[in-house]
Amino acid sequence: MSGIHSLTVAEKTILNIGFDDTDSPSGMCTTFLAYKMVGELSGQDAEFLDFPRLVRFNPNIPWKTRGNGAVSIRLQTGDPSGIKRRVRRMISRYSDTKNGANPGLVFLEGGRIPKQFAEFGSMALWRLVRRGDAKKFARQNGLDHTWMGNGQGLVGAIGAIGYDFGDHTLELLSYRRRSRFGTRRDLSAESVRAMQKITAPDTFSSFDTRKGRVMIAPRGPDPVFYGVRGEDVAPLLRATEILRTSEKLDGHMIFKSNQGTGDHLRNKLDPGMSPYSSGTITGSVSAAPRILRGGHVMFAVLSGGHEFWCAVYKPTGMTSVAAGLIPGDRIRAGGGVRRASKRFPRVVNLEFIRVILPARETRISNPPCKSCGKKMKSKGRNQGFECVKCGRRHPAKVRATVRRKVKRRLYLPDVSAHRHLTRPLQRMGRTNTARFDGSPGWFCVYEK
Repeated sequence: MSGIHSLTVAEKTILNIGFDDTDSPSGMCTTFLAYKMVGELSGQDAEFLDFPRLVRFNPNIPWKTRGNGAVSIRLQTGDPSGIKRRVRRMISRYSDTKNGANPGLVFLEGGRIPKQFAEFGSMALWRLVRRGDAKKFARQNGLDHTWMGNGQGLVGAIGAIGYDFGDHTLELLSYRRRSRFGTRRDLSAESVRAMQKITAPDTFSSFDTRKGRVMIAPRGPDPVFYGVRGEDVAPLLRATEILRTSEKLDGHMIFKSNQGTGDHLRNKLDPGMSPYSSGTITGSVSAAPRILRGGHVMFAVLSGGHEFWCAVYKPTGMTSVAAGLIPGDRIRAGGGVRRASKRFPRVVNLEFIRVILPARETRISNPPCKSCGKKMKSKGRNQGFECVKCGRRHPAKVRATVRRKVKRRLYLPDVSAHRHLTRPLQRMGRTNTARFDGSPGWFCVYEK
């Protein structure tokens, strides 16, 4: 007697996992949680469909921790319920809630990301989005979500799932063993300098050669040892071979990120600009620069009939440029809006200045002698000018064009003053095409 045997294969589900605000100023790190999560889920029914996504949101939010980054993971599984249970346990275990973390966790099933998610992620990139807005969004869209503390992490959790990458970069984050958390990082500065020289332009913003400063190692108690930003997997893995440290590290993971894209400055600021928003203005310098105490510079730009006050701070290295501007200079500038104070209205803290068309600057001075080139001396009121060497005369002062130091070009802060999202000069005009193919190396736990 023959029988028919059927094998039921579990249908695979695409699961998007977003989480944020699991860290605090005292320690832990949302990317470290992602690293531990990938390690645990790798042994389960889970196929990763992309690099973990590290999305940096509005850098002007006053209550952010460090780089204001949220993480999302996209995978395929036959056991979405089991994966969700494991993720919830890990969020609870690794979130530093006792020191003020306010984690948010969101699950979205399905391969298509609804348009409203991308819109939410875009808003969180350049403006202030409140946790109440995120909770309302989660309810209205029937999301499987959870939060702890005040739930601020829901903003980044939703935004990280929905973020629409026009351009992207990659970052390899190397993690410390738990016994080394909070201790001094031993990383050879000379090896960082050499790594940058060998791997650039496929890595960026690793070492500030002008100031001799390492830019890849954080200074806080978090689990990250270093983070190398670049364009593709191969140069990042090459960087790990060049960097030198005596510390035994735990492992590394490569993230897809919006770092180095400048995407937070795509928005155009308007007269009603809200505090903490980011964007750009294009117009003409309308008030001459003022040098403030501490060497900071303020000036005004007239754009669309409204005057915007702008500030450039000494640590950016752009104060000499700002101080060299004159009324009439046509510029485009971008940055974040600082809330008004008793002394100043709302001010745009600048992150770049592009001089579109410098104004012509002239000065009135004593005429030069055409015979010997010397400046003539005044003969007295209404008596004209005379060259003391050859006696040639001229009736009045002359107006001459001044050669200006400010040129028609883009000015950026020193590398050490770049924000995570700042697009460095070497990435201007470049769009990353690197894609996830599941090749080994993007995630690695080192041998103990």
